[in-house]
Order: sequence, then structure tokens, then C-alpha cells
Amino acid sequence: MPTPAELLRAARAAQEHAYAPYSNFPVGAALLAKSGEVFAGANVENASYPVSMCAERAALSAAVSRGHRSFETLAIVGPPGAAISPCGSCRQALAEFGEDLRIVREGREDVLLRELLPDAFHLERTGV
Repeated sequence: MPTPAELLRAARAAQEHAYAPYSNFPVGAALLAKSGEVFAGANVENASYPVSMCAERAALSAAVSRGHRSFETLAIVGPPGAAISPCGSCRQALAEFGEDLRIVREGREDVLLRELLPDAFHLERTGV
């Protein structure tokens, strides 16, 4: 399994591909699936801001598209010196797959997703 430092390096490599012409705030993420595979993502901005995609959701989409549903760790990096954390939308998207996800951030202590989003929304699945 990759170490937190290796995941941060993977996130930094993904950040190199960020498309952030509006904010000039490139972000990279690396999501470790329980299988041991790592899925990277970078933020992709759009002139219509709501259409933009955060790095964390890009990594999550890559993993889910490959059939993964269980995750261990998410590493996230921003510009040098920026101590960032997943936005609310990313927190909710990640919570769909488990709130015990470890979040590794540069310049900040690791935290569990449930600590960042203590009362995540969950729709009761009824099988309908």
C-alpha cells in the first residue's frame, strides 16, 4: 500500500494537469482504493463556474468508473503553502462511499472524512 507521502506525490503529479485559468489555484488529488490502486484527479475549471470539477471528485469519478466502491485514503494538494481541504460538495460526494476515509493534506494534520462532515446526508436505500 502506498504511504501518505507517496499519495501526496501522486496528488502533486496530478496537479500538474490541472486546468485552472480562472482561479489560478491548481489542485491535485490521489484516492487510494482498498484494492491498493491509486486514482488521481486534477481540478478542471470552466467559464460557467458551476460546471467546474474539483480534483477530489475527478479522482473519485475515475475510481468509480473502474468499478471501485471502497476507499482508504485521499491525499489533496494545492499551490505551495496553501493548506487546503475538500470543499463541501466533495465531502458529500466522498461520504457516499464511506465516512472513515482518511484525508491527507499538506501542512495540516490527517483527519477522517466524518470529522470534516459530521452529519453527512444519506438517502435511505429502500430498493425501490
